[in-house]
Amino acid sequence: MALRLSQCVSAGASMGAMATAYGFSNYTAFCYLIASMGLQLLWSFGLACLDVYSLKTKRDLHNPVLVSLFVVGDWVTAILSFAAASASAGVTILFERDVHFCRMYPQLSCGRYALSVVLAFITWSFIATSAVSMFWLLPSL
Repeated sequence: MALRLSQCVSAGASMGAMATAYGFSNYTAFCYLIASMGLQLLWSFGLACLDVYSLKTKRDLHNPVLVSLFVVGDWVTAILSFAAASASAGVTILFERDVHFCRMYPQLSCGRYALSVVLAFITWSFIATSAVSMFWLLPSL
């Protein structure tokens, strides 16, 4: 449950940092990052709520069908999160180091772009950990 809540918090923080940055909507990679982190936030929050429910009612969720669904969902969201973070990191590096957009256009929020990308990679590390652990749990059922 702590892993799911960490995913929610870091995905929400990444979305918040990007959404408050000026001009993010002009770049597809940043819009993709917001969409990916939004999906990650919903997925993780839903599974955290399910974990709380199962703890409260003392139900076991080690059903092969449920765990298979969780494995597929975790892997899909992990791949989407990694792709979005990587694409956004590429654009951020391009802006800051290659074409120097951040110096030429100081109104761009390059610091927030970079913060959002770092938080997206943190989110991905949490979801990747969750995906691998769910994958390891599947054969034991």
